[in-house]
Amino acid sequence: MRDRLVRAISRDGSVKAVAVSSRELTERARQIHRTLPVATAALGRTLAACSMMGNALKGEGSSVTLQIKGGGPLGTLLAVSDNQGNVRGTVDHPGVDLPLRRDGKLDVGAAVGHEGTLTVIRDLHMKEPYVGSVGLLGGEIAEDLAAYFVESEQVPTACGLGVLVDRDQSVLSAGGYLIQLLPGAGEDVIAKVEGGIMAAGSVTGLLQKSDDPESLLRRVLSDFELDILETTPIAYRCYCSRERMERALISLGPEQLQSLMEEQDAAELTCRFCDNVQTFTHQQLEALLADMKKKD
Repeated sequence: MRDRLVRAISRDGSVKAVAVSSRELTERARQIHRTLPVATAALGRTLAACSMMGNALKGEGSSVTLQIKGGGPLGTLLAVSDNQGNVRGTVDHPGVDLPLRRDGKLDVGAAVGHEGTLTVIRDLHMKEPYVGSVGLLGGEIAEDLAAYFVESEQVPTACGLGVLVDRDQSVLSAGGYLIQLLPGAGEDVIAKVEGGIMAAGSVTGLLQKSDDPESLLRRVLSDFELDILETTPIAYRCYCSRERMERALISLGPEQLQSLMEEQDAAELTCRFCDNVQTFTHQQLEALLADMKKKD
């Protein structure tokens, strides 16, 4: 099944939830960044989380950025989603390799670190973007994101994220869910949500049985009747272009661009999110510099 996102609400109006199946986009990120397994798992979790948050933005052209700086060997994890849930991301040190945990699982918490912050930036095309940040709890990302919603947005939230990496380092399954209590939900609702999560087991275990995100939600929220509100295809999608890279060159200013031209015959720019490379010849750089001087 292709990657997709499902959004739902409980029939009694006490819980809203979203889930994604994101194996293909996580595998695409692995191929682009040449990540080793623990980096694949960390970046895959970040991409899934960001996709679910981005899809919640309904304004055309809105976006959400999820940045995790944990102080671990992976460095900064960064993901950006559009308002459909299409996402792109990067990790500073994709070649990090750590020993497995005692339970045989990838040690994402140690790779990410837990002495830093999780930051969410929502760009709603207003004067200033909304920025919220919380301290990391353990660097496993799911619990850190749940803490962000509780602390920064005062929304009781449960989050599950998972990436299963095969022996050849490709992605077998990836995805996650966000479950949030709606106003008026009582202790009985909390108990039902917690019981359902415990009974369902891990995200990767659920996705191995079925990579349908609707099925994932129905198993985790088995004590609730759910109405599906939306089913949306999602993908790894970068919005870079030659025009954007040209604007990046212009942003250097005339002096720096002149210095660049003196040092090399051409400028080769690579997008940090994808494998798109754009080359600007010396003649093209001269034309850019001439236009900049005319505007000055």
